[in-house]
Amino acid sequence: MSAVLNEESVREPDVLFRVVNRVAIVTLNRPAALNALSHEMVRELAVLIERCRTDSEIAAIVLRGAGAKGFCAGGDVRALYGMRQRNEKGWQQFFIDEYRLDYALHTFPKPVVALLDGITMGGGMGLGQAARLRIVTERTKIAMPETRIGFLPDVGATRFLSVMPAEIELYVGLTGVTLTGAEALRFQLADLCVPSEWLDTFEERLLRIATADVAADDLLRALRTVFEPPCNIVPHAGLGAFTQLILRHFDRRSGIERIVATLRQDLEREHPREVRQWLQATYDALTSHSPTMLYVTRDALLRGRQMTLAECFRMELGIVTRAIEEGDFSEGVRAHLVDKDRKPRWAPATLAEVRPERVRHFLSSPWRSQAHPLADLGVEQALV
Repeated sequence: MSAVLNEESVREPDVLFRVVNRVAIVTLNRPAALNALSHEMVRELAVLIERCRTDSEIAAIVLRGAGAKGFCAGGDVRALYGMRQRNEKGWQQFFIDEYRLDYALHTFPKPVVALLDGITMGGGMGLGQAARLRIVTERTKIAMPETRIGFLPDVGATRFLSVMPAEIELYVGLTGVTLTGAEALRFQLADLCVPSEWLDTFEERLLRIATADVAADDLLRALRTVFEPPCNIVPHAGLGAFTQLILRHFDRRSGIERIVATLRQDLEREHPREVRQWLQATYDALTSHSPTMLYVTRDALLRGRQMTLAECFRMELGIVTRAIEEGDFSEGVRAHLVDKDRKPRWAPATLAEVRPERVRHFLSSPWRSQAHPLADLGVEQALV
């Protein structure tokens, strides 16, 4: 018993916080779980972000992940699945709190830097894409792979993915493709791509910049000098070679079935090996992910391009609620993360069986406008 108590007493918190030269360094500290976000971590982060907002002695924030493998692999999906299986209601509060945290970071008045070194997916993208300065490395693996588990690219993705042309956004959001750091830079999901070892010494450089009585934009420029190497060579982005293919196949005017049909037709032609591999991988993704959520995701991404960030979060919460309560989420998590048989039984099973009214239902809000759990999001800013 004493050994157990001793082990517990020395266990580090899941979120670490310290201040270096008036810059708060916030570390996600669950390296064994690739820093996946638990509900407790989300709550703790929200408290720390509010503290940083109101503390005049804190001029900026740096978000980072512990260990060498990842910034943050996303939310703790297995825990949410378990809550849903036990008919517990707390799963929805996780998303409400997570979206509020992400929104607070997007609208934070001081510079935020995110070190997206290693795996950065799902909830990790929600945090990282809110930053004013997004740093990636040769180890970075960025993705929004939610349709694979019967879910939606959420945490603000219906807004932050819209920095890309619609066709690129649809490709990234529908297939869940993993992007390298260089590809993230090319597709405007990162601001700097640096060698990972350069980040090991950033605190030494942080001590040398002026952080007192500096305007936010000037401080952001100073922070960029901390993270940008003196001779930074932009690495090759492999997906760049497939840009024209992406633009052709993921035409925003095409429905999901049309996209799949053009990929299938293209596969019947002769192509260089690399092109054939891209076509096959893309086709396989769109024919193995949740048919319902592919349709819903396409429409949500296109809608999000015309919406405010707050409106996007409200739309996403409604879709997520329907996906978990009556959609493919539980089956997707079971197949890929729990039983790991990789054989999800989607309902319906094929794209052809997805009815338009079903898609419209998922995109309709489960709440009347003023009863929405995020009804107040963005209201204060609008009134200022």
